[in-house]
Amino acid sequence: MSTAAPSLSPSRSPARTVPLGARRRIRRGSPVTPYLFIGPFLILFAVFVLAPILVLAWSSTRQWILGFDSGGFVGGENYATLLSGQGVLSEEFWRGMRVTAVFTALSVPLLVTVPFALALLLNLRFRGRTLFRAVYFAPYVLGVAVVGVLWHFLLDARVGPVNHLLGAIGLPDTTAWTTSLPAGWVSLVGVTVWWTVGFNAVIYLAALQDVPGELHEAARIDGAGAWRRLWAVTIPHMRRVLQFVVVITIIASANMYGQSALITQEQPGGATRTAIGYIAQTGMRSYDIGMASAMSMILAVCLIAASLLVNQVFRLVGKV
Repeated sequence: MSTAAPSLSPSRSPARTVPLGARRRIRRGSPVTPYLFIGPFLILFAVFVLAPILVLAWSSTRQWILGFDSGGFVGGENYATLLSGQGVLSEEFWRGMRVTAVFTALSVPLLVTVPFALALLLNLRFRGRTLFRAVYFAPYVLGVAVVGVLWHFLLDARVGPVNHLLGAIGLPDTTAWTTSLPAGWVSLVGVTVWWTVGFNAVIYLAALQDVPGELHEAARIDGAGAWRRLWAVTIPHMRRVLQFVVVITIIASANMYGQSALITQEQPGGATRTAIGYIAQTGMRSYDIGMASAMSMILAVCLIAASLLVNQVFRLVGKV
């Protein structure tokens, strides 16, 4: 029996064979292509991040007199003066660092947990959910000047409506929210949480929506309650997001300045003046740019150390 050779249909043409080298060139593209995509970011990073850091490090090794670099190179003298703990500048700077540490310790736990609880509520299905999301995020779009002036008036001990409302419901109405401690800390931390809670809540909400629903359903079938599903399913899948939120919240809290300058006006007696406040006073009022730059570098090193510590803690927790 003879077999006829297959014939090509006139409507179909044989497939074109692309040489191997050409296929590799098509797949890989030009080696310059990735750099063209990241080039604009690298330029902005170099101009607005890397260059200021280098200038700051250079300024911290110089002696500035009335804002002019006329004292020349002094090496680590500015750092030695600050780290010695002696002298007015050193004592005031470390006092500001302690104030910054207190504010960070008080605000970070609230700014991590409250937005998380809020995101869990907003992740539920109920009528008006979109409106509530916008309402909670709305204060974050306000500038620190608006928030500071607004709450300085609201918390004023004499004419502020906060004390008036407290008196109307039978609570003490003479609290000096902006000029005494610990009321000043309550004001600063409370206003900061109210102002920035929406930002972290939005990050949490996006992460919650990425948790696979099948895992929650499987845990529910196995008899796990809401709290068990939260600790066994939700939080492990959000570990990276929690790590990111903790780090950026620590950095933001340690750089707090506007609330202290506008709400409490660094009262009583400079007790709420943060490290950034002392840096601004040293550099912009006393015009000692070298010392202010050294203060900034020390604060930056502390924040880098804190970030590395947080990352290490999350890494160890993830291995458990």
